[in-house]
Amino acid sequence: MKKLLSVLLSGILFGAGLASSGMTDTSKVIGFLDVFGEWDPDLLFVMGAAVLTTYIGFKFVLTAREEPLFGEVFSVPTRSDVDVKLVSGASLFGVGWGLYGYCPGPAFASIIYLSPMTVAFLLSMFVGMAIGEYLENRLANVATPG
Repeated sequence: MKKLLSVLLSGILFGAGLASSGMTDTSKVIGFLDVFGEWDPDLLFVMGAAVLTTYIGFKFVLTAREEPLFGEVFSVPTRSDVDVKLVSGASLFGVGWGLYGYCPGPAFASIIYLSPMTVAFLLSMFVGMAIGEYLENRLANVATPG
């Protein structure tokens, strides 16, 4: 129960942070991404604060604790290689973000506004994820016949 409450409170805090920073305002995000037009640098401060908070948080938590409060081990990325899957996924993510002004987190946080475009974005995102998983499994089966 403590773990579920922790997840719920973390999600609420994350969503409130996205909303208060302007990340749920698609016109603000698109303005930030429009570096050759009427660029709006406000979200640069949001990103800087997020990177700084994450850096400090990781350094503090990983040195102060041997294990997480609600888990067995810390889940820290160990891979540092760049492959086609990473580049193509990041590219698709960026194109989607630039076209509509949402990435998954702000899209979920914006569902509270009940915008049909946001609902369509989320549904499209889920369909795209399902297609990606299907193709990944299909390619894995082709690569390893048997």
